[in-house]
Amino acid sequence: MTTKEQIMENLETVLVPSAMRSIVGLNLVREVNTSDGKVNIDLSSTGLISEAKDWIKHNIEEIIQQLPDVKEVTVKYSDAKAKDLNKINQIIAVMSGKGGVGKSLVSSLVAIALNRKGFDVGILDADITGSSIPKMFNLNVMPGGNGSGLLPVLSRSGIEVMSINLLLPSEDDAVIWRGPLIGNTIKQFGEDVLWGKLDYLIIDLPPGTADAPLTVMQSFPISGVIIVFTPQDLVEMIVRKAVNMARKMNKRILGVVENMSYLYVPEIDKKIEVFGRSRGEELALIANAPLLGQLPVDTKLVTLCDKGDIELYDSEVVAKLGASLIESLSLTVQE
Repeated sequence: MTTKEQIMENLETVLVPSAMRSIVGLNLVREVNTSDGKVNIDLSSTGLISEAKDWIKHNIEEIIQQLPDVKEVTVKYSDAKAKDLNKINQIIAVMSGKGGVGKSLVSSLVAIALNRKGFDVGILDADITGSSIPKMFNLNVMPGGNGSGLLPVLSRSGIEVMSINLLLPSEDDAVIWRGPLIGNTIKQFGEDVLWGKLDYLIIDLPPGTADAPLTVMQSFPISGVIIVFTPQDLVEMIVRKAVNMARKMNKRILGVVENMSYLYVPEIDKKIEVFGRSRGEELALIANAPLLGQLPVDTKLVTLCDKGDIELYDSEVVAKLGASLIESLSLTVQE
């Protein structure tokens, strides 16, 4: 006799058009009942246009009817809000006290590192006026969805991405908005986007400690914060500002990342501190958090980002970044 577990396993193969994630991964399966060879499946229609609903229904019927002892398959849709369907285990905010330190780069590399470890990962690009995530992942398609929910765009390696740049007619269009409108948009990216089931959602914050970062800290159940900085004279003051904001908002600092820490010259097997001496260990002590990684100045990484191929970047630095973050999160849970 076909079990509910077998049915759910087969439903994993049914993908949502445009989102390219399964209906199970997007948490659209609300209920499955079996009785006397009859299978009743209730789905949420959140984010699904009528053509997608018909396509999914047809595929479900075709797949489930092939299971043993199944005589009849009924698929019904009901309405639900995206925020009620989202099940995200950990939400990590990536912030910096100033712009230009590589915060979006770190957000992307963290997501890639976790994705390579087999986790379901999403990136919410909250840097509304300075969005760069879609460019690094070579994403230029409009998100799908309907009035009840918006579907993130899936990267080549399977990372969900939502960014204001994906909703603009052109990526070059300037977003000239005041603070309240930016804050409302960030909230909508959390509430109206169907993220589904995710192990990690990485939020790329705009620089500083003003309206937008404050909105994220207050509106999302943040598991912890990663602070990004570069070697420079004013770095300690800048990091302290970010640390103080996180602490005042009662958000745990998971670790710090030093970007552009050094330039490695293989011909002489030497690391050159181009932008000044490393302050990684020192600032980790100030933040009372681990040093998750020190990213080098790497022309290969720069080229891949410019081409939209950041997911092809392969370095021990990325693997270490993911491992260190997971370790820091595990310590947080234990405490």
